[in-house]
Amino acid sequence: MAKPIMTSDLLIFAFLLIIFFTSSSSAIPVTFNVADLGARPDGTTDSTQAFLGAWARACSSTLAATIYVPLGRFLLRNVVFDGKGCKNNNIVVCIDGTLVAPTNYNVIGKVKHWLSFEHVDGVSVLGGVLDGQGTGLWTCKRAGNKGCPNGATSLGFSNSNNVVINGVTSLNSQLYHIDIDSCNNVKIQGVKVTASGDSPNTDGIHVQSDGVTILNSIIATGDDCISIGPGTTNLWIENVVCGPGHGKELQEPGVENVTVISPSFRGTENGLRIKSWGRSSNGFARNIVFQHALMIDVENPIVIDQNYCPGNDNCPSQASGVQISDVTYQDIHGTSASEVAVKFDCSSKHPCSGITVEDVKLTYKNQQAESSCRNALGSVSGLVQPALSCL
Repeated sequence: MAKPIMTSDLLIFAFLLIIFFTSSSSAIPVTFNVADLGARPDGTTDSTQAFLGAWARACSSTLAATIYVPLGRFLLRNVVFDGKGCKNNNIVVCIDGTLVAPTNYNVIGKVKHWLSFEHVDGVSVLGGVLDGQGTGLWTCKRAGNKGCPNGATSLGFSNSNNVVINGVTSLNSQLYHIDIDSCNNVKIQGVKVTASGDSPNTDGIHVQSDGVTILNSIIATGDDCISIGPGTTNLWIENVVCGPGHGKELQEPGVENVTVISPSFRGTENGLRIKSWGRSSNGFARNIVFQHALMIDVENPIVIDQNYCPGNDNCPSQASGVQISDVTYQDIHGTSASEVAVKFDCSSKHPCSGITVEDVKLTYKNQQAESSCRNALGSVSGLVQPALSCL
């Protein structure tokens, strides 16, 4: 005979149900729709306060939170998403629509970033379009007008950890498109950057951080596709298409452990470039690997320039103090738009050392290209064209 259910058993069962539903509901993330907080998708109404309101709610939540931006065009002035005092380390900014900067470039032109995340941990920005509307400022700069503001970078992360940027499209930024400064553990994937080839100082992605990964992205802009600033370590770049633009740059001082795999350069000014000013420095660039790169009509496919001075204006004309060492070029092939496809112009005070060139084939107008070396020490293996007897 089955044991009858006692009143005490029912109470225990009810108590267990309460515990179950309470613990289950606590795991459900919360969503804050900016449209519900006053954002208007008309491209002309200032929605800045609605976005800040959504951020404040997400930060104060102890649950995983999503800030949702629906379809439409949302006008924003410069916005700082400040993570100081944030209780939440799991915030997703999910964008289906387009964020639009003011057409008057002076509104945000004097701030560092248009959209800035500072001191955040565990923030992801997924999808959407960031329209910096920078064409007016570019015109001002190209006209030589000294009254032009410097311009704002469209999206910036600073002093932050555990960041994801996935599927974001950045259009016509006033200055840099994406800036990662003093951060740790950042993954950038599936990003598309678009600006005209003559847009000034519109670097695609600028990195000055530790532990950054950039994957499967397309960058077409007027300046460096990816620029790497001082203090950058443990950078991984893979399957990035660049062009137009200046290519990938390493800048002094203190850059190390950089790996670039399977990039493509099409019609860019530079391909794989390491540069430093001709002046005193304690900087270095070391442990750098370039692998499986494709060049199509690139002006300078492979270049180390330690006498960098844009426009040859007020050049310091000193020997660079930056020490460049242990740089590997492996499986680099394609076409050069200039006769000299490989150029190593290193410091007379600190010659480049440990340069390894393996399986490189670069041609110029269907003929073998040339190379140029100064103060460079290294080795060659496999089939290498142009020949690098100068190493």
